[in-house]
Amino acid sequence: MEDPMYSLQDVIRCDLCETPVPPKHCDICHIHLCEDCVGKHLSDQSKDHYIVPFRLRGITPKCTKHSTEVCKKLCTTCNIPVCHLCIASSEHKEHELEDILTLFETKRELMQKDLKDLEKSIYPKYQEAATNIPVQRADVNKCSQKLTTALDKQGEALHTEIDTIIQGMKSQIDDMDAQHISAIDQQVDAINRTIPEITQAILDLKRLLERLQDKLDTSDVCLVSEYTSRTEEFRNLPAQFQVTLPTFTPQEINREQIHQQIGSLSKLAITFLLDEPRILTDIQTECKYGLRSVSCPSDSEFWTHGYNENILRLYNLQGELLSSVQTKSEYEPWGIAVTRSGDLVYTDYWDSSINLVSGTKVKRLITLRGWGPVNLCSTSSGDLLVIMESDGNKETKVLRYSGSTEKQSIQWDDKGKPLYTSGHYIKYLSENRNLDICVADWYADAVVVVSAVGKLRFRYTGPSSTPQELFCPYDITTDSRANILTSDGINHRIHIIDQDGFFLRYIHNCGLQEPFGLCVDSRDNLFVAENDSCKVKKLQYYK
Repeated sequence: MEDPMYSLQDVIRCDLCETPVPPKHCDICHIHLCEDCVGKHLSDQSKDHYIVPFRLRGITPKCTKHSTEVCKKLCTTCNIPVCHLCIASSEHKEHELEDILTLFETKRELMQKDLKDLEKSIYPKYQEAATNIPVQRADVNKCSQKLTTALDKQGEALHTEIDTIIQGMKSQIDDMDAQHISAIDQQVDAINRTIPEITQAILDLKRLLERLQDKLDTSDVCLVSEYTSRTEEFRNLPAQFQVTLPTFTPQEINREQIHQQIGSLSKLAITFLLDEPRILTDIQTECKYGLRSVSCPSDSEFWTHGYNENILRLYNLQGELLSSVQTKSEYEPWGIAVTRSGDLVYTDYWDSSINLVSGTKVKRLITLRGWGPVNLCSTSSGDLLVIMESDGNKETKVLRYSGSTEKQSIQWDDKGKPLYTSGHYIKYLSENRNLDICVADWYADAVVVVSAVGKLRFRYTGPSSTPQELFCPYDITTDSRANILTSDGINHRIHIIDQDGFFLRYIHNCGLQEPFGLCVDSRDNLFVAENDSCKVKKLQYYK
């Protein structure tokens, strides 16, 4: 409904001077007042007055205990309007009182602020979280299926191995049976050959002895003379052998050993991100301007380097400078990383080299031709991943090195388009726990994540609830939960996204000033290098 004050048919005027659209109102006298007439009206001290904005006319209630009085105050202890007689009574003695108009304006501003926060910030976060819940539920099923598949595969491998062993032992039994049967067959053959000979010998002896019982002649004497006994020959059975039959002694089944053979299943760990991350350490470095990188060789030390400086510095958590190393070429390093052995490596874009710092000595690991190394990270396998730009800055790619040997090149997506922007721009990278390669591409306003084999998984361009908001990623790191953290220096915050690219929350309410370099220690504490202040801050962001 249109406010009658601004209605063209009936313009409200000051009750004292007829000035149209008066901004004030006396809530006790019930008259409208322009600014000039407020003082004149208040000068009438014969009665009480209470001047309020015109739009708040009627805000002053009648006192419920003193019907002739109006309430200008609110007893915040009792949460009721009170008049001056109520205030003078013992009932509200030592109670907290506040001017109704002041309270109204304060609360109205608070409500407007709350409405803005709820609509613009809080509600979108809940929408984002609600959107992620189905994905998280699906991830639970995906994880279970992945684990179940791995267990089935291991079970099949063990079953195959057991079946192979059992089949081998069965084959041995078959071989031993064949040997045993062969030995028996040999014995049978020898016996079968000898039995006819014994039978014939018995017949011959019977015939000879029968002739000897009759009248002997000269031929019989000759036959007896020629007789040779074969009894000893036949006495022992031929091909005698002794058999020790095989036996099977089953091994007692040891469940623990079987469990060790199958493998281990890690426990489910549920952790929560802190609403307000805590700053554990705040260290001022010796960098003069533009602190760019931070990398941790241990939980108690960190390396840094700054813009347009050729010095690499190692500090402890007390802020003490432990080591200071100058680059081999005396040019500014572009990126630093700590290897699995704890040594520092850095890229030198200007002389196209990758270098190793061991103690205070610098050794050149790789020299490139036609390409300049922009940034690098060390992987869980001990390889180096390096972002390269071609001469002329027309192409960008990621190379994997084992020592000084190139093992992999990542440059194009499945459609033959470049994965990364080209040009002399900020790019940082990190390997995730699941071996994904995560690149913060500042010029693309995106985090580009590919699998270990170089297949594009996703591009993160900021929370989906605020698609129009500026997102300029600088450095990038990952933690033990496979979450990805990237610094958004222009907006003085850090984005935390999960391994599938879903926004989790910001780190932005702990006084960060243009966060640039990032790294995570073994306890998932976050080290942040602030570009302008040249400070390194150690943050706890998990409960």
